[in-house]
Amino acid sequence: MSKKLCRWELAAFLTAAVIGPLLHFTYAWSGGNAVVAAFSAVNESTWEHMKLLFVPLFLTTLVEMAALTEQYRNFLAVKFVSILLGLLLIPVLYYTYSGIWGRTSMVLDIAIYFIAAAVSCLVSCRLLEKGRFGGGALQIGGLLGLWAAAFLFVYFTYAPPSIALFQDPVTGGYGM
Repeated sequence: MSKKLCRWELAAFLTAAVIGPLLHFTYAWSGGNAVVAAFSAVNESTWEHMKLLFVPLFLTTLVEMAALTEQYRNFLAVKFVSILLGLLLIPVLYYTYSGIWGRTSMVLDIAIYFIAAAVSCLVSCRLLEKGRFGGGALQIGGLLGLWAAAFLFVYFTYAPPSIALFQDPVTGGYGM
């Protein structure tokens, strides 16, 4: 495995490990600023916790793109797939453990976040090295998928659907 690629993916993980948890608080710290809400958690819903993972991984993808797309022609599709996998792990693990156990645990919730970030970065590294998801059409799909996800995270902050994924378990509300 390329040391350069491993360093980039480790940097992406560390960025998610630091920035994601900080984004949990930035909306409150801003006094409820509507612009800050676009990239910060506005409540305790599962969706907003997924946003905490997406934002730093999306930002690191934009930085990595400049350094890695020439060498890894499968970059955009792989990043979309690996980030999507990390995002899906959060609700799957959360609803599985809380459904079985009958309650939630902040320690487990935090562990799930770090597991999802690690899995996303490890899968990205492996798929990039193996050349998976190559081809122009898949790269366009990856690019569109990443930007569609970014749009949805912002849009659903202000106009969330009334389903459990978007419901704040503390207040029972949705969105801001």
